[in-house]
Amino acid sequence: MNSVEETYFKGRGAQINVHNKYIKNAYVQDFEEGIDDWEEENSKTTFIKGVSKSIVNKVSSPDVGMAYSANPYQGCEHGCIYCYARNSHEYWGFSAGLDFERKIIVKYDAPKLFKQFLSKKGWQAETISLSGNTDCYQPIERKTQLTRSILKIARDFNQPIGIITKNALVTRDIDILKDMAQNKLCSVYISITTVNEKLRAVMEPRTATATQRLITIEKLTEAGIPTGVMVAPMVPGLSDHEIPSILKLAAQAGAEKAGYTVVRLNGAIHDIFKDWLQKNFPDRFEKVWHMIESCHDGNVNDSRFGQRMRGDGTIAQLIADNFKLHCKINNLNLKQNTLNSGLFKIPSAQTSLF
Repeated sequence: MNSVEETYFKGRGAQINVHNKYIKNAYVQDFEEGIDDWEEENSKTTFIKGVSKSIVNKVSSPDVGMAYSANPYQGCEHGCIYCYARNSHEYWGFSAGLDFERKIIVKYDAPKLFKQFLSKKGWQAETISLSGNTDCYQPIERKTQLTRSILKIARDFNQPIGIITKNALVTRDIDILKDMAQNKLCSVYISITTVNEKLRAVMEPRTATATQRLITIEKLTEAGIPTGVMVAPMVPGLSDHEIPSILKLAAQAGAEKAGYTVVRLNGAIHDIFKDWLQKNFPDRFEKVWHMIESCHDGNVNDSRFGQRMRGDGTIAQLIADNFKLHCKINNLNLKQNTLNSGLFKIPSAQTSLF
């Protein structure tokens, strides 16, 4: 990796605040003498109290592998440069760039809203995915414990829960997840995009290391919790060659299932990722950019259901074939871990409240 500019914000994925398409104002720096204040501002994370009417959302997209999601946080301090959730930060009046990582909306009423949702008449206990948008185990969770509170409620209701995270903090909640797993009420996917620590440090700056994530898979598996690995997203020319090693290490750690996606740069992520790639990999920028384009019919963005997650074309097919081969070699995806919705019940103490 070549050296980057002195103004590079270490510990952040995005290096710029791109324009929010929903507002007229733009982000500018008018005076050079203000650079110290500019850098100071961009180095801090602030937490904003969120107000929501509901915490559980029905997922209408047919190709994301979930029917309902719950997100106690909006924005994510992990700072993954490729994150598709960046675009949703614009709905809150922020930029999808640095704002997404440094202005985190915390939904302190998430547990209360979650309980209210489960208590609604007619709820069929379909699986609810935590981290459908932003990571439910991002750093602030250590303090707020909103995800832990949600899991306790899910356990009380026998509500099936799916989790995807790249933070080792999930092991804190093994006591709850172990209880749920005994009744087939939970599964966890650990996302591993790269085992190259130098790449992870700039691509996913505030996440757990790959080593920590593999240890997390071990601990979850040892506790009897169905665990898989998400090799996502693969960035052709940067990380796609790591598929064999990631799948091998994850399987050795105890993962039973695996999934993957190919990176796509929709909306504001186009400019954020492009700026990041030019600053961190100037020698490989053209190659990587064109390889991403080759996976999406000549574009880096893709909104086609069914194809947007995997891409198409020669490179996308090579990634798919490589993934399939090494899943077979490592005995992954042999089991069906269907969660159990038949045990759902509203605790008797709740029936008089709603």
